[in-house]
Amino acid sequence: MEIKYDSNGLVPAIIQDAITKNVLMLGYMNEEAYLKTIETKKVTFFSRSKKRLWTKGEESGNFLNLIDIKNDCDNDTLLIQVNPVGPTCHKGTDNCWGEENKSNYGFFTTLENVITERIENKDTNKSYVASLFAKGINKVAQKVGEEAVETVIEAMDNNDELFLYESADLLFHYLMLLQAKGFTLKDIEEELKGRHK
Repeated sequence: MEIKYDSNGLVPAIIQDAITKNVLMLGYMNEEAYLKTIETKKVTFFSRSKKRLWTKGEESGNFLNLIDIKNDCDNDTLLIQVNPVGPTCHKGTDNCWGEENKSNYGFFTTLENVITERIENKDTNKSYVASLFAKGINKVAQKVGEEAVETVIEAMDNNDELFLYESADLLFHYLMLLQAKGFTLKDIEEELKGRHK
């Protein structure tokens, strides 16, 4: 791999969780740190303050296990995907921005949060989610069944717009059912990962 080190012999290394895709930290590598990372499969940096190599986790045990290294289009920045063991930041947080390193499913995570908020608010007059939850898990499960049937019917027709509409209804109600059972998309992800060969 061609790497363009700066005038100090360093290259920035962006550390990203290979699963969640969250950025965990930024460090710097010289050629020796890069080669040691490749050899040991533990991310090693060059400390600009200590003027020496340091393997992340050498004291704390919170290693960054190497999954993949990519170079950017100019060959002057590395993207290093890792499996972190414990918190990444020296302050004890998951990343150097103080954020939790959890899976994010984009708008689906937003939707899960809205469902949670409406369930907790319990305003059945203003919220469809709250009113359906107030009727109990059997009604939520029944609604998922109804939406599944409607999705299947639309799948056999030629109206893609209606198929997508019913598919969205099904997914929305399924997210509600997951929460009614005390689960989230993260639990489904873990189940599917366990099946993946």
